[in-house]
Amino acid sequence: MKKTIFFGWLRIIGGLLVFSFGVHLTIFANIGLAPWDCLGMGIARHTPLNYGVAMTLMAVLILLLDIALKEKIGFGTIIDALLTGNFVQAFNYLNKLPENHNVWLGAGIMITGFIFMAIGMWIYMSAEQCCGPRDALLVGLGKRMPRIPIGIVEILLWAAVLLAGVLLGGPVGIGTLISTFGAGLVMQLVYNLIRFEPRKLEHRDVRTVIKDLKRDDRL
Repeated sequence: MKKTIFFGWLRIIGGLLVFSFGVHLTIFANIGLAPWDCLGMGIARHTPLNYGVAMTLMAVLILLLDIALKEKIGFGTIIDALLTGNFVQAFNYLNKLPENHNVWLGAGIMITGFIFMAIGMWIYMSAEQCCGPRDALLVGLGKRMPRIPIGIVEILLWAAVLLAGVLLGGPVGIGTLISTFGAGLVMQLVYNLIRFEPRKLEHRDVRTVIKDLKRDDRL
C-alpha cells in the first residue's frame, strides 16, 4: 500500500508537469488571457489587491466551494497548490524562444497547450488522491450534471468565469474566447479517445491516505 501511495505522488507530480507545460503554452501563445486570469485581473482592478494576491484569494474561495460541493481534499490538492504555479513559472523562464506575434500560430500553440493540459489532468487525477481546487470544482459540478459531457461542463464553467471577469473589466482577447470554448472541447475529445471519465474516479482524501500509511507501518 505504501509503495502504491508513493507511486501515486510521483504520478501526480508527473501529471502536473505535463499540465503546467500546457498552461505555459497557452501563455506563450500570447493571444489573450484565459478566463480565470481575466477574472483575477478584473478583481485586481476593483480592489487594493494585486493580480497575484487576487488569484491566491480566488483559489481559497474555490477550495471553499469544493468543500461545499463535498469534494474530497487530498494530497493531490496540496501538491497541485504547491507545485503547479512554480512549474509554470519554470517553463516560462526556460523558454528562450522569441515572443509570438502571429495570431494563427498563437491559436495553434494554445490548442496544443489544451491537449497537454487534458493529458496532464488524466495522469494526475488517475492517482485518485483528489484534484486541484479548479479541477475539483469542475468534477463537483460535473457530478451534478451527469448527463452532460465533462468537456461541456468545463465550457459552461469557464463561460461563467469569463462573464464575471468581463463585468469586472478584465482584459479579453481572441485567446480568451478560444480558451473558453476550445479547452473543454479539446478535453472532451482527448478523454473520448483514451476513454477516461474523471467523475468515476474513487478519490482518497488526506485522512484516508495517512491511515493507510499508518496501517502499513503496523504490519
